[in-house]
Amino acid sequence: MAFGQGFEDDEEVMAEINMTPLVDVMLVLLIIFIITMPVITQSIEVELPKAALQETSAEILPDSVSLIVQANGDIQWQQQAITLAQLQQRLVEVAAQSPQPPIQLQGAAKVPYEKIVEVMALAQQSGVNSLNFVTQTK
Repeated sequence: MAFGQGFEDDEEVMAEINMTPLVDVMLVLLIIFIITMPVITQSIEVELPKAALQETSAEILPDSVSLIVQANGDIQWQQQAITLAQLQQRLVEVAAQSPQPPIQLQGAAKVPYEKIVEVMALAQQSGVNSLNFVTQTK
């Protein structure tokens, strides 16, 4: 089928794809990408503060209270073994102080999760505001 021929012939179907709209869309997309690429690659130099890893312990924070949950579930308050009832009484005493000393909670690696949650729940019920977790770096 040649251009300019067959316009008056209605029986013949045009089987060619019109490429003009496809080329127009591709050119528009190309222009959009050319315009947005400098915006994407632009960066702003920001100088972030540097933080040094510091180990915190009861010696560094003299006003804090050390609370350790052993692997077998035993609880130590300032390196002294106590029961849950005694822990609740001491947490109420800490909550009554103004300002409250922070409690440093440390759990052994093999301690059941339920024991830690139980100690956290007692601290919350007692009104303790500051409960910090002590972790060990490898």
